[in-house]
Parts: sequence; structure tokens; C-alpha cells
Amino acid sequence: MPTLTVLLLLWAIGSYSFPATSDTHKQDVDMVQNYLQKYYNLERGTSRSGEQKSSDLVAEKLKQMQKFFGLKVTGKPDAETLNVMKQPRCGVPDVAQFKSTPRSFQWERTHLTYRITNYTPDLPKKDVDHMIEKAFELWSNVSVLTFTKVFEGEADILISFYWRDHRDNSPFDGPGGGLAHAFLPGKEIGGDIHFDEEETWTNDFRNYNLYYVAAHELGHSLGINHIHDIGSLMYPAYIYYGDIQLSQKDIKAINALYGEHKEKYFGRPKEPQVTKEPQVPQACDTKLTFDAVTKVSRDLFFFKNRFFLRTDDSQQEVDFNGISLFWPLVGAGVDAAYEIAIRNEVFFFRGSKYWAFNGDQPKYGYPRDIHSSFGFPGKVKKIDAAVHQEETGKTYFFVANKYWRYDEYKKSMDTGYPKAIIRDFPGIGKKVDAVFQNDGFFYFFCGTRQYQFDPKTKRILSLLKTNSWFNCK
Repeated sequence: MPTLTVLLLLWAIGSYSFPATSDTHKQDVDMVQNYLQKYYNLERGTSRSGEQKSSDLVAEKLKQMQKFFGLKVTGKPDAETLNVMKQPRCGVPDVAQFKSTPRSFQWERTHLTYRITNYTPDLPKKDVDHMIEKAFELWSNVSVLTFTKVFEGEADILISFYWRDHRDNSPFDGPGGGLAHAFLPGKEIGGDIHFDEEETWTNDFRNYNLYYVAAHELGHSLGINHIHDIGSLMYPAYIYYGDIQLSQKDIKAINALYGEHKEKYFGRPKEPQVTKEPQVPQACDTKLTFDAVTKVSRDLFFFKNRFFLRTDDSQQEVDFNGISLFWPLVGAGVDAAYEIAIRNEVFFFRGSKYWAFNGDQPKYGYPRDIHSSFGFPGKVKKIDAAVHQEETGKTYFFVANKYWRYDEYKKSMDTGYPKAIIRDFPGIGKKVDAVFQNDGFFYFFCGTRQYQFDPKTKRILSLLKTNSWFNCK
């Protein structure tokens, strides 16, 4: 496919803001091409006479992918787009009909059987059985569907672990990439779930949680497509928060296919495992508060729960994304964050641990402990806010009603700290939710208020809304 390859290569070169070798570009070009073919139905093969048509088609597919994941829609394989493409995910396409079969998109009956045909050596057999059973219970609790496990013979849904090419026209790609896939309801292979045996399957946060992936793939087996809402279990990227639940959109999707059985909600002594759909921050909410704020390069990142909002200098674009999608090692939730721009380093804090990144690439040897690294006393359980002052090389850490000052060059806390926040930052209150520096000023976020503060004169210059950085009417 020479025309498509050249097209993508030229775009990739123009999209990078950091040095990269031609080999790196070639790898990214191949990845983009394969990703769009696999998940967005980009046609394979083209001709020189169809060069412009091919170019338009690739751009359209890229826009489709970017819109689905809530990225800036450029039609080009920019750094953010490449980052999302590199994330582990479900092997089912995001568009059209995934793993098509001759059957309709739902089962004709509501009682189904399943059988586990083989087991991964990564986990004890009883753990696999338990996690698969929980995945079925998750969907059964909110629908009219019931499931029975069988141990031999035929079953509606067969669950298997496979390597690479396993003769279903959807070969696995090795560690990372596509983790598993499933087929629509129907006869023969319809409804079956396949896990990539080259992945490392676990029952916790390490590598890939089998229960989480099984629950997602079962949604496909029952007839549900991917949902672009990052709070949904049916979101295509692997984002495991430790709490596996169905969003309202997941429940609406399963009930649209099979109907709702109200007795299941009220007839059981145990409440179904359902919560309200996670709240995605709304940029123009007048009551919006933040957990952390930091600059990364020239963009501002605003963190709230397990999401972040991003805005550029123009304030015209605000992107909503999951923290784990861009910084998977950090997981869900950020207490504090700061950037040392001269080193291209960004630090994220959660609880007593912190992570360091060069851009979006994790640094080796993290997470580390805040007590052994910075010298915080044991009573400090987490950092509320942090900001680095470029002019002095000092980093300020805010904890409850006090603050510490850390020398990034000496790698030690300055003497005489902690000090009371109200002493050196009068007027902002006793506690700080988030803070960042811009053009020499500190911007403190305290509840729904934001203060522009001059650290030289120790004066508040202006009082702002927390969402003043967004293009709100």
C-alpha cells in the first residue's frame, strides 16, 4: 500500500513536536494503518489513480476515531492520537458490525448457557471460574437474562484462551494491543469470547484484570457495541479502576435488547451491582472544583476524579478524557501535579505515592514514596496541591493548612518548613485544592474560587471562577 504509507508518513512527520527517527515514524505509520483497518474499517489496498480518494478516506477514518475517543478532531495522526492507539484495548471494532455473524444482534431466548473450554495458567482455575461467574452476574442483575454454566458439550457462549492465529479471522497480536474479542449472538461461533493467552491475566491491578475484560466482552456476546463514554464498561480502551460496575448507558443498552425485569431489582435481598454513571466534568459548571491543575508544555490540564480537562492557549478547545487513558500507570484520581518545564518532567501524586513522566512516557523506577523521596513526616498521608516556581527552582507542596518548600536542585526540603498557608499566601484561605504557575503568577483553586496571586508582593491580584480558563459564555 505505497500511497497510504507515504501519506501517513508525511502526516506523522508533520505531527511530531519531538525528535524521532525514521524507524520510529515507520512504526507509527504501520500502527495507524493497522489500527484504522482493524477498528474503523479502513479498506486494504489502493491504487495510484485513487490517491486523493485514499487520502480523504484515511483522514475521515482518523477523524472518526478522534471523535469517538474525545480527542481534538484533526484528521491527522498527532501525538495524542498515537498515544490512544498504543493503549491496550478490546479487539472488537468501534464501527460497523463487530465480528459479524449471520444472526441478529440479540439472542432469541433469555436463558443462556456458557462453558469455559480451557484455562489460562496465569491464575488458579477457581479464580478464573469465580471471575467469569461474576461477569455473568453483573449483566444478569440488571436484565431479564439468566445464565447457567455447563461443563461439557454444547453451550451458547464458549469462553477460551488462544494464541495468535486461532482460525476465527481475528488473530491476536501478542502482548498489549488487542486483549480479547467476542462475537455477536448466533449459532456456531456466535457469542463466543476469546482471550489472548499471551497477555498476563490477574485478579488485581497488575497487567490485565480478567474479571474486567470478561465483563466487557460479555457485553459484546449479548449484542452491545462499544460505547464512547469513558465511564461505560463498554468503552473500548482498557481502563481498570478497581471498581467494576455498569453505567446507566450500559444498562440502557442491555435493556433495549432484552427488556428490564423489575423483580430482579426488588425481589432479591442483595442490591444489584449498579451505580450512577460516573460524572464527567462539565467545563462550564459554575460549581466546578478541581483536584489538581498543572501546565504540560503550553496546555493546561485540570484533574477531577478520574477525568481530566485539557485546554490550549486559545481556550477554544476543551477535551474530556480518562486519566488512565493517557497515564495508565497513574490510574484513577490525582491529588496533585506539577511540571518542571526545563526538564520536560511532569509529576503526579496520589496518596503517599508519586509518578514521574517525560511528556507522556513514564520514567523508570516509579512510583516512589513521598516520605523517602521528599522527606515528608509520616503523618502526611497525601499532597493537596503542588506547584513549581521556575525562577527559583523551588516546588511548593500544600498539605492541609500548611505548606512545604522543596529545592529541586539540592533535592531537599528548605529549612524552617512547614509554614502556615495564611502567613505567606494571605487571603486565599487555609486550604488549597489545586495550584499552578503561569507568567510568574500562582493561580490557587479553593473550592469554586480561583485566586491570581503574585508571589513577589504576596498579594491577590484578582478573584476568578474555577472555569475562567474555558470558553464559557
